[in-house]
Amino acid sequence: MQYEILKNPLGIIHVSMNRGDKITAEAGSLVFIRGDIETVTSMRKGGFLKTLKTAALGGESFFVNNFIAKEDNCTLGLTGNMLGDITVINVKEEFIVQSGAYVASTEDLTLDTQWQGFTKGIFGSNLFMLKTLGKGDMFVNAWGGILSVDLTEGERMILDNYQLVAMSASAGYRVTKHGGLKTSILGGEALVIEITGPGTVYYQTKNFTEFVRALIPFLPRRN
Repeated sequence: MQYEILKNPLGIIHVSMNRGDKITAEAGSLVFIRGDIETVTSMRKGGFLKTLKTAALGGESFFVNNFIAKEDNCTLGLTGNMLGDITVINVKEEFIVQSGAYVASTEDLTLDTQWQGFTKGIFGSNLFMLKTLGKGDMFVNAWGGILSVDLTEGERMILDNYQLVAMSASAGYRVTKHGGLKTSILGGEALVIEITGPGTVYYQTKNFTEFVRALIPFLPRRN
């Protein structure tokens, strides 16, 4: 199986598949199918309770679609629901993923919600983060562009709480206030994520919440 990401920042994942290849994707991510590809809809791996928890708390769909090539030279198009880049993360260690950013992954990689940081991870407008299980390629989507930075041992990075897309679980983090009360009220900054290496951090260049706030003055008002 091979893939390429086309047309960023309004990206699409173009997957080339041969007989027996399989990829798992969020419900609603399909753009097109060419060739004999079977679509099998199922609950997420891990059992009913874990699936329900991931869907209800993690912001992900209850069901996923498994696309299985039944012949050689098939093609598949997938996309996310955010207006921004799609990128691939080669997951060799556990990653923490922003709820809603996950688009698709190879079959040996799944999402888990049962981890220590899950209950305390409140970032932005999303209630929870998710954690990967297994190894493989994971496709993520974000608002605006996606950039990454590798933090060395002990290196620290402060990230606005709406900007995180994913990060290595090896990195330490804490949610904290940025500046004082005046900064929170007048400067538009309140909670931030303080991340400490080692690890890789993926972040988005745009903030959907601020985009919505910018639109509010132009929306029609009820009399």
